[in-house]
Amino acid sequence: MALVSFVGRVLFASVFILSAWQEFNEFGVDGGPAAKALKPKFNVFSKTVTAHTGVEVPEFDIKVLVAAAVAFKGVGGILFIFGSSIGAYLLALQQVIVTPILYDFYNYDTEKKEFGLLFSKFSQNLALLGALLFFIGMKNSIPRRQLKKKAPKTKTV
Repeated sequence: MALVSFVGRVLFASVFILSAWQEFNEFGVDGGPAAKALKPKFNVFSKTVTAHTGVEVPEFDIKVLVAAAVAFKGVGGILFIFGSSIGAYLLALQQVIVTPILYDFYNYDTEKKEFGLLFSKFSQNLALLGALLFFIGMKNSIPRRQLKKKAPKTKTV
């Protein structure tokens, strides 16, 4: 069963690791295509958050967000393979931050083609987040192995 669990973690983490690898290779000096796709969506997200909450989202270079996402996916994926909860937390944090910004189906009319595509991707990322939360919950619910205390050896005379 341990082998099946390990293979499952490798297959699951490969989604994040391969994505991180691709974004890392395309990063360049400007953040690559990921930054170009994320910038307008982040601007719309910032305006929406400010309009609805009154809290202004601070401005920063979008390539910093892309670099953080690459790091979270890469490091989190590798740690996740070895069964680390920290890896799962990194991947979950990345999903929570990036998913509502990148897959902004809520900004489109339900009749438009973009709505369906973005909602589908958003739903897939929610499923990944759910699997990560399940892993974290299961990892925290398994009792830690207790070291058995050995009875001291007595000397026989």
